[in-house]
Amino acid sequence: MKLIRSHVVAVAFSFLLVTLVLAFPASASVGSANLKVTIIETSPYPAKIGQYLTLTVQVENVGGDKAENVDIRVVPEYPFSLDSSANAVRNIGALGPGRTATKEIHLFVDKGARKGTRSIDIYSRPSGDSPWSEETFDIRIGTETFDSKGTVELKEIVSEPEVFMPGDRGTVTLTLCNTATTPTVTIGGEDFDTNARIQSAVLETSNDGITVSSAPYVEMGLLGPGDSIDLTFNVEVGEDVGGGTHNLVLAIEGNSFDYSSRKNVPLEVDSSNVRVIPSKPLEMVDGKAILEFDVANTHPNEFSSVSIKPEAEGVEFYPAEYFIGPMDPDELFTIEFDATYGNPVGGYGGDREPINMSLTASYSNGINRHENIAGNLELSTGSPESDSLEFDSGAAVAGGVVALFVPAALLFYRRKKQ
Repeated sequence: MKLIRSHVVAVAFSFLLVTLVLAFPASASVGSANLKVTIIETSPYPAKIGQYLTLTVQVENVGGDKAENVDIRVVPEYPFSLDSSANAVRNIGALGPGRTATKEIHLFVDKGARKGTRSIDIYSRPSGDSPWSEETFDIRIGTETFDSKGTVELKEIVSEPEVFMPGDRGTVTLTLCNTATTPTVTIGGEDFDTNARIQSAVLETSNDGITVSSAPYVEMGLLGPGDSIDLTFNVEVGEDVGGGTHNLVLAIEGNSFDYSSRKNVPLEVDSSNVRVIPSKPLEMVDGKAILEFDVANTHPNEFSSVSIKPEAEGVEFYPAEYFIGPMDPDELFTIEFDATYGNPVGGYGGDREPINMSLTASYSNGINRHENIAGNLELSTGSPESDSLEFDSGAAVAGGVVALFVPAALLFYRRKKQ
């Protein structure tokens, strides 16, 4: 009986071990490099028959380890073909955890291709000795023509945050509306419905520092007269993008080529931030002070979770960090800190060097957390009591010298006169 139990336990343990190995393969280890491939832009979209097509492919390392030498490989099938067989494999190089890189792939769409959706395979591998991983993507070719006469217009643009800062991520939501006001329209004695068909919509950018990471919208159906639809695109602004208005382009394929359009989508970028200005002299008396500052939001839109943290060597502040909360554009907020100089060198009297003091502002612009040094100041230390004492003793010494000098002068004068 004991032997049978041992065999049963051994078999159960083996089964559990096999189950765990199958459930957690080595390639899915949290600590390994893991690549995610996405086509973030197709230009033109839909692909045009008999023309070149550019695919912008994004590779992201979603694993926990560095990918040492990333390759991507494209295996096109009819009606697609590569511009050159030498471009079948594209090297990206090293890619750290959480990092992304993009490559452009140029394909030719055969002149005999038919309208519709075709697929393309893209392979990726984290290093030269790793196996290839395959992902399949659908590419739309051509635009269908419909008799509907509804017209699509860009009605509203909403950015979140309203004004981006360099390095920010956010969204741009575009509202498209069918401007028709009646169910039908008569043209040349023939009646047509006024429904609007949006076959595709893609947000494009010509600025290398601004990335649109959302795939194109396709086959969104019908919009009746006066109906609208919201399209949201993820946008990322690079750290080196300058301030000002940057124009993105919304390319819309409508009922037919005649009703397709390209709309400018402005994206505002501004690097102005939170400033902190002393509202009274920064002076300590006998190692203590109440410091007062004006905090100003100089950015064009609201910041949230604004806080100010002072720092100075040897000085303790209360509160250690002042939480303000939301601040509107051009809003001014006055804050105070109690400061105590804990261990002054040589006491509070005599020559005293000013203390370097900095204030760090932390705040959120949309979902993005920012931090900047809002003030780099000097905090003077002193003691009026010791200063007055020095003055009084100096005056007393000077008075004594004068008192001694006067009788001596009189004595000298008298002797000279005799």
